[in-house]
Amino acid sequence: MSTPVVALKIDVDTYAGTRDGVPRLLAILQDFNIKATFYFSMGPDNSGKAIRRIFTRKGFLRKMLRTKAPAAYGIKTLLYGTLLPAPMIAESFPDIMQSVVRHGHEAGIHCWDHVKWHDLLPWFPKPVTAMELGRAGSRFETVFGFRARSTAAPGWTVSEDSLEVQDAMTLDYCSDSRGSHPFYPVMNGRRFNTLQIPTTWPTMDEVLGENGITVDNVNDLYLSLLKPGLNVHTIHAELEGGLLSATFVDLLKRLAAAGASFVTLAETAALCAATAPDSALEMGELPGRAGDVAIQRV
Repeated sequence: MSTPVVALKIDVDTYAGTRDGVPRLLAILQDFNIKATFYFSMGPDNSGKAIRRIFTRKGFLRKMLRTKAPAAYGIKTLLYGTLLPAPMIAESFPDIMQSVVRHGHEAGIHCWDHVKWHDLLPWFPKPVTAMELGRAGSRFETVFGFRARSTAAPGWTVSEDSLEVQDAMTLDYCSDSRGSHPFYPVMNGRRFNTLQIPTTWPTMDEVLGENGITVDNVNDLYLSLLKPGLNVHTIHAELEGGLLSATFVDLLKRLAAAGASFVTLAETAALCAATAPDSALEMGELPGRAGDVAIQRV
Protein backbone atom coordinates (compact mmCIF):
# COMPACT_ATOMS: atom_id res chain seq x y z
CA MET A 1 0.00 0.00 0.00
CA SER A 2 1.50 3.35 -1.00
CA THR A 3 -1.39 5.50 0.19
CA PRO A 4 -2.46 5.79 3.85
CA VAL A 5 -5.20 3.42 4.97
CA VAL A 6 -6.84 3.77 8.39
CA ALA A 7 -8.63 0.98 10.25
CA LEU A 8 -10.78 2.26 13.11
CA LYS A 9 -11.00 -0.15 16.04
CA ILE A 10 -13.72 0.87 18.50
CA ASP A 11 -13.56 -0.56 22.01
CA VAL A 12 -16.85 -0.44 23.92
CA ASP A 13 -15.95 -0.95 27.56
CA THR A 14 -19.00 0.07 29.58
CA TYR A 15 -22.78 0.13 29.97
CA ALA A 16 -22.91 3.90 29.33
CA GLY A 17 -20.54 3.63 26.37
CA THR A 18 -22.83 1.07 24.76
CA ARG A 19 -25.99 3.05 25.49
CA ASP A 20 -24.75 6.51 24.53
CA GLY A 21 -21.41 6.32 22.75
CA VAL A 22 -22.21 3.65 20.18
CA PRO A 23 -25.26 5.44 18.66
CA ARG A 24 -23.29 8.69 18.52
CA LEU A 25 -20.36 7.02 16.78
CA LEU A 26 -22.69 5.30 14.31
CA ALA A 27 -24.13 8.68 13.35
CA ILE A 28 -20.65 10.18 12.92
CA LEU A 29 -19.38 7.28 10.84
CA GLN A 30 -22.49 7.37 8.66
CA ASP A 31 -21.86 11.04 7.92
CA PHE A 32 -18.40 10.12 6.62
CA ASN A 33 -19.46 6.85 4.98
CA ILE A 34 -16.83 4.99 7.00
CA LYS A 35 -17.07 1.37 8.18
CA ALA A 36 -15.32 0.38 11.40
CA THR A 37 -14.79 -2.58 13.73
CA PHE A 38 -16.59 -2.49 17.10
CA TYR A 39 -15.55 -4.68 20.04
CA PHE A 40 -18.17 -5.14 22.75
CA SER A 41 -17.94 -5.96 26.44
CA MET A 42 -20.63 -8.59 26.80
CA GLY A 43 -21.09 -9.11 30.55
CA PRO A 44 -21.18 -7.00 33.74
CA ASP A 45 -19.89 -3.43 33.92
CA ASN A 46 -17.63 -3.57 36.97
CA SER A 47 -15.88 -0.29 36.19
CA GLY A 48 -15.90 0.79 39.83
CA LYS A 49 -13.55 -2.06 40.74
CA ALA A 50 -10.84 -0.40 38.66
CA ILE A 51 -10.26 1.85 41.67
CA ARG A 52 -7.89 -0.81 43.04
CA ARG A 53 -5.45 0.14 40.25
CA ILE A 54 -4.58 3.23 42.31
CA PHE A 55 -2.73 0.85 44.63
CA THR A 56 -1.41 -1.65 42.06
CA ARG A 57 -0.56 0.34 38.92
CA LYS A 58 1.92 3.18 38.93
CA GLY A 59 0.56 6.25 37.15
CA PHE A 60 -3.10 5.17 37.19
CA LEU A 61 -4.34 8.01 39.40
CA ARG A 62 -2.41 10.57 37.36
CA LYS A 63 -3.91 9.18 34.17
CA MET A 64 -7.43 9.42 35.62
CA LEU A 65 -6.86 13.06 36.52
CA ARG A 66 -5.17 14.24 33.30
CA THR A 67 -7.84 12.60 31.12
CA LYS A 68 -10.69 13.93 33.31
CA ALA A 69 -12.07 10.39 33.62
CA PRO A 70 -14.92 11.22 36.04
CA ALA A 71 -16.39 13.68 33.54
CA ALA A 72 -15.77 11.40 30.55
CA TYR A 73 -17.14 8.21 32.07
CA GLY A 74 -19.67 9.60 34.54
CA ILE A 75 -19.85 9.09 38.28
CA LYS A 76 -22.31 6.18 38.04
CA THR A 77 -19.94 4.23 35.81
CA LEU A 78 -17.12 4.76 38.30
CA LEU A 79 -19.30 3.23 41.03
CA TYR A 80 -20.56 0.15 39.16
CA GLY A 81 -19.55 -3.06 40.87
CA THR A 82 -18.83 -1.31 44.18
CA LEU A 83 -21.42 1.09 45.61
CA LEU A 84 -23.77 0.39 42.68
CA PRO A 85 -24.60 -3.05 41.27
CA ALA A 86 -22.86 -4.00 38.03
CA PRO A 87 -25.37 -3.76 35.14
CA MET A 88 -25.26 -6.38 32.38
CA ILE A 89 -24.24 -4.72 29.13
CA ALA A 90 -25.23 -6.97 26.22
CA GLU A 91 -28.36 -8.13 27.99
CA SER A 92 -29.44 -4.49 28.34
CA PHE A 93 -28.69 -3.22 24.83
CA PRO A 94 -29.00 -5.97 22.20
CA ASP A 95 -30.74 -3.61 19.77
CA ILE A 96 -27.93 -1.06 19.93
CA MET A 97 -25.34 -3.75 19.41
CA GLN A 98 -27.26 -5.25 16.49
CA SER A 99 -27.54 -1.81 14.92
CA VAL A 100 -23.77 -1.81 14.41
CA VAL A 101 -24.06 -4.77 12.03
CA ARG A 102 -27.19 -3.37 10.40
CA HIS A 103 -25.17 -0.26 9.53
CA GLY A 104 -22.56 -2.42 7.80
CA HIS A 105 -19.88 -2.37 10.49
CA GLU A 106 -18.01 -5.33 11.93
CA ALA A 107 -18.65 -6.57 15.49
CA GLY A 108 -16.36 -8.65 17.68
CA ILE A 109 -15.78 -9.65 21.30
CA HIS A 110 -13.97 -7.33 23.67
CA CYS A 111 -14.54 -9.43 26.78
CA TRP A 112 -17.04 -10.72 29.30
CA ASP A 113 -15.91 -8.65 32.33
CA HIS A 114 -13.56 -5.84 31.26
CA VAL A 115 -12.04 -5.01 34.64
CA LYS A 116 -11.63 -8.65 35.66
CA TRP A 117 -9.72 -9.53 32.47
CA HIS A 118 -7.63 -6.37 32.44
CA ASP A 119 -6.56 -6.62 36.07
CA LEU A 120 -6.42 -10.35 36.79
CA LEU A 121 -5.64 -12.27 33.57
CA PRO A 122 -2.04 -13.14 34.58
CA TRP A 123 -3.41 -15.02 37.59
CA PHE A 124 -6.27 -16.84 35.82
CA PRO A 125 -6.03 -20.63 35.65
CA LYS A 126 -6.49 -21.67 32.03
CA PRO A 127 -10.11 -22.87 32.62
CA VAL A 128 -11.03 -19.39 33.88
CA THR A 129 -9.52 -17.77 30.79
CA ALA A 130 -11.50 -20.17 28.62
CA MET A 131 -14.67 -19.51 30.62
CA GLU A 132 -14.37 -15.72 30.26
CA LEU A 133 -14.02 -15.94 26.49
CA GLY A 134 -16.59 -18.72 26.27
CA ARG A 135 -19.24 -16.73 28.12
CA ALA A 136 -18.55 -13.69 25.95
CA GLY A 137 -18.77 -15.82 22.81
CA SER A 138 -22.05 -17.40 23.87
CA ARG A 139 -23.64 -14.04 24.62
CA PHE A 140 -22.30 -12.61 21.36
CA GLU A 141 -23.96 -15.41 19.40
CA THR A 142 -27.22 -14.85 21.29
CA VAL A 143 -27.20 -11.15 20.43
CA PHE A 144 -26.03 -11.31 16.82
CA GLY A 145 -27.15 -14.73 15.67
CA PHE A 146 -23.70 -15.70 14.42
CA ARG A 147 -20.36 -16.68 15.92
CA ALA A 148 -17.75 -14.01 16.60
CA ARG A 149 -14.82 -14.06 14.20
CA SER A 150 -12.55 -11.72 16.15
CA THR A 151 -11.64 -10.63 19.68
CA ALA A 152 -9.70 -7.71 21.16
CA ALA A 153 -8.37 -8.02 24.70
CA PRO A 154 -9.17 -5.33 27.29
CA GLY A 155 -6.17 -3.11 27.88
CA TRP A 156 -4.16 -5.12 25.32
CA THR A 157 -3.68 -7.73 28.05
CA VAL A 158 -2.80 -11.27 26.90
CA SER A 159 -1.25 -14.46 28.18
CA GLU A 160 -0.12 -17.69 26.58
CA ASP A 161 -3.36 -19.23 27.81
CA SER A 162 -5.52 -16.50 26.23
CA LEU A 163 -3.74 -16.89 22.89
CA GLU A 164 -4.21 -20.66 23.09
CA VAL A 165 -7.93 -20.29 23.80
CA GLN A 166 -8.28 -17.87 20.89
CA ASP A 167 -6.62 -20.42 18.60
CA ALA A 168 -9.13 -23.01 19.79
CA MET A 169 -11.97 -20.64 18.88
CA THR A 170 -10.77 -20.69 15.23
CA LEU A 171 -11.04 -16.93 14.91
CA ASP A 172 -10.14 -15.12 11.71
CA TYR A 173 -7.87 -12.70 13.58
CA CYS A 174 -7.47 -10.83 16.87
CA SER A 175 -6.46 -7.28 17.77
CA ASP A 176 -4.92 -7.69 21.22
CA SER A 177 -1.61 -5.93 20.74
CA ARG A 178 0.33 -2.79 20.00
CA GLY A 179 2.81 -2.76 17.15
CA SER A 180 3.55 -1.78 13.57
CA HIS A 181 2.06 -4.40 11.22
CA PRO A 182 -0.06 -7.60 11.17
CA PHE A 183 1.73 -10.70 12.42
CA TYR A 184 1.44 -14.17 13.91
CA PRO A 185 2.41 -14.01 17.60
CA VAL A 186 5.29 -15.88 19.18
CA MET A 187 5.15 -15.64 22.98
CA ASN A 188 7.92 -17.13 25.12
CA GLY A 189 9.06 -19.11 22.08
CA ARG A 190 5.61 -20.55 21.37
CA ARG A 191 3.94 -19.69 18.04
CA PHE A 192 0.19 -19.16 17.86
CA ASN A 193 -2.00 -19.49 14.78
CA THR A 194 -4.38 -16.53 15.04
CA LEU A 195 -3.37 -13.43 13.12
CA GLN A 196 -2.79 -10.31 15.21
CA ILE A 197 -3.63 -6.87 13.79
CA PRO A 198 -2.02 -4.47 16.26
CA THR A 199 -3.02 -0.93 17.11
CA THR A 200 -0.33 1.30 15.62
CA TRP A 201 -1.26 4.72 17.07
CA PRO A 202 -1.45 5.82 20.71
CA THR A 203 -4.95 6.21 22.11
CA MET A 204 -6.44 9.54 23.14
CA ASP A 205 -6.25 8.74 26.84
CA GLU A 206 -2.54 7.94 26.51
CA VAL A 207 -1.52 11.27 25.01
CA LEU A 208 -3.88 13.90 26.43
CA GLY A 209 -2.15 15.91 29.14
CA GLU A 210 1.28 14.58 28.15
CA ASN A 211 4.02 16.60 26.41
CA GLY A 212 1.75 19.57 25.82
CA ILE A 213 -0.96 17.54 24.05
CA THR A 214 -4.48 18.96 24.47
CA VAL A 215 -7.82 18.43 22.76
CA ASP A 216 -6.93 21.43 20.60
CA ASN A 217 -3.76 19.94 19.14
CA VAL A 218 -4.08 16.16 19.56
CA ASN A 219 -5.15 15.75 15.94
CA ASP A 220 -1.92 17.42 14.83
CA LEU A 221 -0.18 14.50 16.51
CA TYR A 222 -2.34 11.93 14.73
CA LEU A 223 -1.80 13.55 11.32
CA SER A 224 1.94 13.45 11.97
CA LEU A 225 1.67 9.68 12.60
CA LEU A 226 -0.26 8.96 9.39
CA LYS A 227 1.97 6.87 7.14
CA PRO A 228 1.60 5.06 3.81
CA GLY A 229 0.05 1.64 4.28
CA LEU A 230 -1.95 0.46 7.27
CA ASN A 231 -2.62 2.66 10.30
CA VAL A 232 -4.75 1.14 13.09
CA HIS A 233 -6.39 3.61 15.47
CA THR A 234 -8.21 2.43 18.59
CA ILE A 235 -10.89 4.76 19.91
CA HIS A 236 -13.32 4.31 22.78
CA ALA A 237 -17.09 4.69 22.74
CA GLU A 238 -16.82 6.43 26.11
CA LEU A 239 -14.40 9.12 24.87
CA GLU A 240 -14.63 9.69 21.10
CA GLY A 241 -18.31 8.77 21.36
CA GLY A 242 -18.74 11.11 24.33
CA LEU A 243 -17.03 14.31 25.44
CA LEU A 244 -14.40 14.04 22.70
CA SER A 245 -16.79 13.40 19.80
CA ALA A 246 -16.14 16.83 18.23
CA THR A 247 -12.40 16.13 18.33
CA PHE A 248 -13.01 12.79 16.62
CA VAL A 249 -15.12 14.44 13.89
CA ASP A 250 -12.29 16.90 13.27
CA LEU A 251 -9.81 14.01 13.00
CA LEU A 252 -11.94 12.25 10.38
CA LYS A 253 -12.21 15.46 8.36
CA ARG A 254 -8.46 15.95 8.44
CA LEU A 255 -7.69 12.33 7.58
CA ALA A 256 -10.04 12.48 4.60
CA ALA A 257 -8.40 15.72 3.46
CA ALA A 258 -5.00 14.02 3.71
CA GLY A 259 -6.16 11.34 1.27
CA ALA A 260 -6.61 8.50 3.75
CA SER A 261 -9.06 5.71 2.98
CA PHE A 262 -10.75 3.54 5.60
CA VAL A 263 -11.06 -0.23 6.02
CA THR A 264 -12.37 -2.65 8.62
CA LEU A 265 -10.02 -5.00 10.41
CA ALA A 266 -11.70 -7.93 8.67
CA GLU A 267 -10.82 -6.42 5.29
CA THR A 268 -7.25 -5.99 6.51
CA ALA A 269 -7.06 -9.60 7.69
CA ALA A 270 -8.30 -10.90 4.35
CA LEU A 271 -5.50 -9.06 2.57
CA CYS A 272 -2.59 -10.00 4.81
CA ALA A 273 -3.35 -13.35 6.50
CA ALA A 274 -1.38 -15.36 3.94
CA THR A 275 1.75 -13.19 4.02
CA ALA A 276 1.99 -11.85 7.58
CA PRO A 277 5.28 -12.72 9.30
CA ASP A 278 5.84 -14.14 12.76
CA SER A 279 6.78 -11.63 15.47
CA ALA A 280 7.58 -11.90 19.14
CA LEU A 281 4.83 -10.71 21.47
CA GLU A 282 5.49 -9.76 25.08
CA MET A 283 3.91 -7.76 27.86
CA GLY A 284 5.69 -4.44 28.45
CA GLU A 285 5.27 -0.76 29.21
CA LEU A 286 4.05 1.95 26.84
CA PRO A 287 4.12 5.70 27.51
CA GLY A 288 0.83 7.01 28.88
CA ARG A 289 -0.49 3.65 30.09
CA ALA A 290 -0.69 2.38 33.65
CA GLY A 291 0.31 -1.27 33.52
CA ASP A 292 1.79 -3.54 30.88
CA VAL A 293 0.35 -4.15 27.41
CA ALA A 294 1.04 -6.74 24.71
CA ILE A 295 3.73 -5.31 22.43
CA GLN A 296 4.94 -6.63 19.09
CA ARG A 297 8.73 -6.91 18.99
CA VAL A 298 10.20 -6.74 15.49
